Amino acid sequence: MTLRQAQGPRRLRIEHATGFAYEGDVGASYNEARMLPSSTDSQFVLSSQLDIEPSTSVNQYVDYFGTRVAAFDVLAGHSALNITARSLVEVRPRPLELSDIGWDDLARETQRAIATVEMLGQSARTDPHPEVADIARTIAAQHDTPAAAALAIATALGDAMEYVFGITGVHSTGAEAWTERKGVCQDIAHITLGALRHVGIPARYVSGYLHPQPDAEVCVAAIGESHAWVEWFAGAWQGFDPTNNTEIGDRHVLVGRGRDYNDVPPLRGVYAGPFKSQLHVKVTITREA
Repeated sequence: MTLRQAQGPRRLRIEHATGFAYEGDVGASYNEARMLPSSTDSQFVLSSQLDIEPSTSVNQYVDYFGTRVAAFDVLAGHSALNITARSLVEVRPRPLELSDIGWDDLARETQRAIATVEMLGQSARTDPHPEVADIARTIAAQHDTPAAAALAIATALGDAMEYVFGITGVHSTGAEAWTERKGVCQDIAHITLGALRHVGIPARYVSGYLHPQPDAEVCVAAIGESHAWVEWFAGAWQGFDPTNNTEIGDRHVLVGRGRDYNDVPPLRGVYAGPFKSQLHVKVTITREA
């Protein structure tokens, strides 16, 4: 069942500036950035580049889950590290197609591939609160197919959560966010993953960007943000945004996938020195067509 007809591509220009400011000169830093999208069957990367200050050599590779990674070291003393990722991407909507595969068939098919088996295991971030587990079991029991159950579970949990920035932190778990019924997209994705996995539906964390305006004007820059949503497997992988309770459309740009946020942080690093660091982030998204 297709819930919406596909439309033509939307072209989005993304500038993601981030980095660290230190209280003094640090001796060296070692970093990984996951900020550049890859081409898929629903998005095409027209151009992408990563600018780093201080300038340094970069080792680029694709990680185990298929995410583009830029690994780099800054070995000279520096008091700031700035990374700017620039991408131009054509994006097509990815409407849901709900498979009629049954629960028993899904259980058998899931065990045939590592890619689905490893997306059933819980992590500290996704391990569901008992109330979330109860909700997932109750909804699953009401549906003959895992695909319909997955959509109902994700929708119910998205409805139950209030998007509030600052209540949780980057290290918060889904169970902690559920207790407050407040959090950001990362928290809502973790809660949803835990619920889906609890009832035997493989599910993975997706990181990317979301243009904040559905009817954005062409060539008008908007303040965007890194975003997170989920994909579940019920005969085929399907994406859904529980934070906004919507299908994955032409405003969503996919960057990486993993078991939870730990597999896809935009920037991760360590540095040598006694000084504290402060992270800064700014995302600008412009519709080009």
